[in-house]
Amino acid sequence: MNMSADDDAALPCGSYQWPAQERVLFGRPAEDVVAEEAQRLGAERVFVVSSRSLARLADGPLQRIERALGARLAGRFGAISAHTPRQDVVAAAQAARTARADLLVAVGGGSVVDACKAVLLCLWHGLETPQAMDPFRHREGQAPQQAIRPAADAPPLLAVSTSLSAAEFTATAGVTEPGTRTKQSFRHRLLVPHVAVLDPRATLDTPMPMLLASGLRSVDHAIESFCSPRANAATELHSLEGLRRLAAALPAIQAAPQALPPRLAAQFGMWQAITGAAAGAGTGASHGIGYALGATFGIPHGQTSCAVLAAVLRWNAAVNAERQRALLPAFAGAATHAPAVAVAPDAASAVAALVRALGLPGSLRALGVQRSQLPEVARRALAYGPVLANPRPIRDVADVMQILELAWGE
Repeated sequence: MNMSADDDAALPCGSYQWPAQERVLFGRPAEDVVAEEAQRLGAERVFVVSSRSLARLADGPLQRIERALGARLAGRFGAISAHTPRQDVVAAAQAARTARADLLVAVGGGSVVDACKAVLLCLWHGLETPQAMDPFRHREGQAPQQAIRPAADAPPLLAVSTSLSAAEFTATAGVTEPGTRTKQSFRHRLLVPHVAVLDPRATLDTPMPMLLASGLRSVDHAIESFCSPRANAATELHSLEGLRRLAAALPAIQAAPQALPPRLAAQFGMWQAITGAAAGAGTGASHGIGYALGATFGIPHGQTSCAVLAAVLRWNAAVNAERQRALLPAFAGAATHAPAVAVAPDAASAVAALVRALGLPGSLRALGVQRSQLPEVARRALAYGPVLANPRPIRDVADVMQILELAWGE
C-alpha cells in the first residue's frame, strides 16, 4: 500500500516512558510485605523515613512496620516536613549514612516519598549540605549543571503510601528550597522507588480531609494529563481509568471510612492517574500554580488542586472544551454517593461538585489566600514548567491572574 506525504503528516508522534520500578505489591498488610521484601533483597540494616505525625502514633503503619522488621531495623528519621525542605532531605541522608543503611523504606505521603528519592541523590553523590544539591536540580528546558549518576552500592528504596498522592510511581523528587520558597525537581529514572506497597490499611490513620484532598490531587493528575497537548492513545487510557476509579472511590471512602475496598480502589486510581502524566503527557497550570501556592504559602498540594483545578478547566475551555467533555463519562461512578458529580454539565462543574461533596475547600479564599497576594502567586507560577505547558498558552502574569481570580472566588 502506498502512503502519501499527507498520510505521514497525519501520524501522531510522541513518546511513552516507563519508570525503572521493579514491582508494585498491593492488598496485603504493609508490615508483612516490607519484612518479606527486606529478606528477599538481603537487607540487614533497614532505615525507615517518615513524618512527625506518623512517628507520634502509638500503633500506626510506621510502628507496625518497625516491629515487623525486628533486628533488621537499623534506624529511623521521623521528621520530614510538608513540601520536603532541602534541609530535611540532607538530615535524613546523613542519618541513613550513619546507620549504614542497605535498604530505605519511606512510610508516608508524597512529601516523605519525595524526600527519600532526594535522599538517594544525596547518598549517590555524597551531598552533605542543602546547597550541595543545587547543581543537580532540573531546570526547565536545560540539563542540570551536574548529571545525576546512581551509585552501585547505594541502598534500594521501598515506599509504603499513606496518602493518595502517587509520588511512589514517579522518578521525580519535588523538594522545596527554603531560601527562595520555590519547589524544585530532581529527576532520574532510578529515583523511582524500587518497590511500591499499596496497603489500604496504611491509609486508615491519615486524617480524612488530608486523604481526600490527596485523592483530589490524583484527580488533577488524571485530568491534566488527559487534557495535555502531549497526551496520546496510551496515556489517555491511564488518565481516564484513574479518573473513573477515583471519582467512584473518594465519595465511597467518605461514606464508609473504615471500609478497605474503596481505599484500595482509590490506590489503583491514583496509580493509573499518575501513570499517564509520568509516561510523558505531563500536567498543566493547576499543577504549576499549585507548586507556587505550596512552596510560597505552605498550602498542601491536595488543597491547591481542590481550589484551582476547576478554574483552570474553565479558563482552558476556550481551546479544549470538546476534549474536556470526553472526561464526563468517567465521573459516572460517583452517582451512588455524590450524585451531583455524575450529572454535572461539564468537567469543571464535575470537579467543583466533587470537591463540595467531599467537604473540601473549593477556592483560594477558603484556603486563606488574600486577594492582594494573587499577583505574587501569578509571578511565581510562571517559573514552573507545567504552567508553560498548559493546553491554552499562558504568556504572562495577566493570564495567570485570570485563572487565580476564578479560583479565588470558586
